[in-house]
Amino acid sequence: MGNNSKKKVLFLCTQNSARSQMAEGWLRALRGESYEAYSAGTQPWRVNPLAVKAMARAGVDISSHRSKGVEEFSGQEFDLVVTVCDNARESCPYFPNAKSFLHHSFTDPAAASGSEEERLAVFEKVRDEIREWIEQTF
Repeated sequence: MGNNSKKKVLFLCTQNSARSQMAEGWLRALRGESYEAYSAGTQPWRVNPLAVKAMARAGVDISSHRSKGVEEFSGQEFDLVVTVCDNARESCPYFPNAKSFLHHSFTDPAAASGSEEERLAVFEKVRDEIREWIEQTF
């Protein structure tokens, strides 16, 4: 299957630090033969190290990912734009070149408190929820 036949999907969240990064990683790992996955944030910051660690524990390497702003993708065509947090849905810029839109809100793991292991457990829970959703949706 050539690159041109792959569907392009853009995952959006606020900081492009955890949920959208994990969704991008999962779609590439699970359905990379059919989809080109990208992610961005309305207020990009940095990829959360606990997101990288949680994904690595599941066998998916997102350590080379970087946070990107939505403006980096303006003018590009996407088959699907997916918001993975309520804040991104509310502040999502208009993507006139997107064929369709989807929203699925996941808990923000970066808001977790406690020890690193306790916070990592929250990241792993959200990671698994995202994987299950990707498997069912794509």
